[in-house]
Amino acid sequence: MRALVVGGGSWGTAFAGVLAHAGHTVELACRDAAAVAELSERRENHRYLPGIRIADGVQPVLLDLPRQSPEAELIALALPAAAYAEAAAALRLRPGAYVITLAKGLDPVAHRLLSDVVIEATGHDATRVAPLSGPNHAEEIAAGQPAASVIASSDAEVACTLQRALSTTRFRVYASSDVRGVQLCGAAKNVIGIAAGISDGMGFGDNARAALITRGLAEMTRLGAALGADPRTYAGLAGLGDLVATCTSRHSRNRAAGELLARGSAPDAAEREVGMVAEGLHTAPALAALAREAGVDLPITDAVCSVIAGASIPEALSILLARAAPAGEF
Repeated sequence: MRALVVGGGSWGTAFAGVLAHAGHTVELACRDAAAVAELSERRENHRYLPGIRIADGVQPVLLDLPRQSPEAELIALALPAAAYAEAAAALRLRPGAYVITLAKGLDPVAHRLLSDVVIEATGHDATRVAPLSGPNHAEEIAAGQPAASVIASSDAEVACTLQRALSTTRFRVYASSDVRGVQLCGAAKNVIGIAAGISDGMGFGDNARAALITRGLAEMTRLGAALGADPRTYAGLAGLGDLVATCTSRHSRNRAAGELLARGSAPDAAEREVGMVAEGLHTAPALAALAREAGVDLPITDAVCSVIAGASIPEALSILLARAAPAGEF
């Protein structure tokens, strides 16, 4: 297929390489002309993926969605969640085109799933707007290390078509019908990743991290069930797999942001130091709002929200640990 990857950050660059290795013709669209020139000349994304050569089949281009999107058979949006509404409004999709959402977050204003943002803005066939999620740190995938992810569509044929289109000998893709659950997993695990980073930054040990991962998965699953997701999704790559990677990996920008919060950095300063968008910082309030509307308790998410809002970490921790556990909860 003729593919267009929108966004020249680490994941956009790495995913463009996945598509090229899968045999597709790939354009990597960047907002910055200087970045396009560097990517073209050096064949390296020095800012985000230093030392890793960009696949030969990837052509960097300057972003112009109204002109570029009508020609693409597959469009992958590797943008921060906050940029999806603007990008979706500029898309001009050909009939039958596939749109893959790569960000793991929610629309920060309307608290919508990113696939819904695209569908509502374009009127495109909902089955052909598919989220990709899983434990897929860009640094490892760009370096050719093995990884696995999940692509979701309510149409089984579309999901399987994209599964085949994205799979390589190093990137294994599974097909899912749970469009909602795959996206909710990706959004929620980043918030738990911030909590794990705060724990690490405070000098807490493996017990605390294991508890956060386990109880984090419980609250993620609880919210997903209330919002119509398949609970089985949370036991798979998009759920447990991505949660473990986010809470433990040195590549995790959300865990890194949490560590910086624990050392006293403000959220915006922490994100600047990380050097990339830490989606969990922006998703936590939106996720908490969704949970309130659904009548679901998310204690870890609420604790992260309070720290982002300026509460002291010892205060947030004491509230979290002092809450009464419902009978039968484990």
